[in-house]
Amino acid sequence: MHSLNLDPARCLPDDGCAGTLLARVWTTEGSVPGPSVAVVRDDGVYDLSAHVATMSELLEQPDAVARVRAMSGRRIGSLAELLHHSASSAQGSVTGPHLLAPCDLQVIKAAGVTFAASLVERVIEERAAGDPSRAAAIRSQVSAAVGDDLRAVKPGSPQAMALKQVLQQQGLWSQYLEVGIGPDAEVFTKAPVLAAVGTGAQVGIRSDSAWNNPEPEVVLVVDSRGRIVGATLGNDVNLRDIEGRSALLLGKAKDNNASCALGPFIRLFDEGFTLDDVRRETVDLRVEGLDGFVLKGVNNLARISRDPQDLVDQTVAAHQYPDGFLLFTGTLFAPIEDRDQPGSGFTHKLGDVVSIRSPHLGELCNSVTHAETAPPWRFGLLAFMRNLADRGLFVAS
Repeated sequence: MHSLNLDPARCLPDDGCAGTLLARVWTTEGSVPGPSVAVVRDDGVYDLSAHVATMSELLEQPDAVARVRAMSGRRIGSLAELLHHSASSAQGSVTGPHLLAPCDLQVIKAAGVTFAASLVERVIEERAAGDPSRAAAIRSQVSAAVGDDLRAVKPGSPQAMALKQVLQQQGLWSQYLEVGIGPDAEVFTKAPVLAAVGTGAQVGIRSDSAWNNPEPEVVLVVDSRGRIVGATLGNDVNLRDIEGRSALLLGKAKDNNASCALGPFIRLFDEGFTLDDVRRETVDLRVEGLDGFVLKGVNNLARISRDPQDLVDQTVAAHQYPDGFLLFTGTLFAPIEDRDQPGSGFTHKLGDVVSIRSPHLGELCNSVTHAETAPPWRFGLLAFMRNLADRGLFVAS
């Protein structure tokens, strides 16, 4: 298995610590170890738990940026030290403070089929019934009917509805086309609260999946009022064969142990980083296998079919999130390069190192293992509340 070498320069955004970078750190000082909200500054990572117990609470502040800038805190260590411990923690050996997924009480949601290229691939998955050997032939058929570029088709528009009628007449209409160019976005729950893993951790694919891939995405950070307050990076690990057999298997394809990675930090919106920067963000993907295989890809938010604000508006239209939520925005990237036999396409192998990086958000890096053998998720809500209470950070009113 590749040993991860988490480089602080790549982990940070291109402008270093110029932005407001929030992290969650598993701290090991004191009699009771546990997660703390932290801020990343030029001279180190600082524990803010003396001021705020949870990330959710901090992001509810009317001006979280000003609040963070005014906070002092205990210096946990350098970012390099935390990244070193983060890489070793993936093997189950906690040697010191390390980075966690940067959210805590927020629900983790995801929007799907938000890019034209991935839309076509979802149709192919469905028509191939999860069989990767049929994908190439079906790709040609679908592309001939639908075209390679649906960016000009605005979801829910009269043009989209006219295209729907044509495809129905040709017998090519799909549930994925419905959410791709129809009025309603696909929004689903990606992972339980507190189940996401952070940078340096292993991500999990099911051992019974033979066709799967990473999904490099920008993830919006939203408070309880529906305000987008920042962003982070995410890997929406996807099992193409399982979802391709039936959309009713989406939960099995998407939500497994360690199948959701987030981080390395939450970058808050401020004078140097806004929602317009998110709309233009480019996310680079690199997968490096023990077999020498290297896969590269790009997810360009400028090519998204639905605006990020629309995705959030649809998420909160009929549901409340009192602790806020994170929302994966979907991906343009859909790998079709053959890794082994011609026509077999790409799928993960154990030990793959997945690096997801963007200019404003830094780099999220994880290695691949089976969900069944990844470190089990045991730190749930009850354990979290008890931990905060034991550390004197949470007092029930």
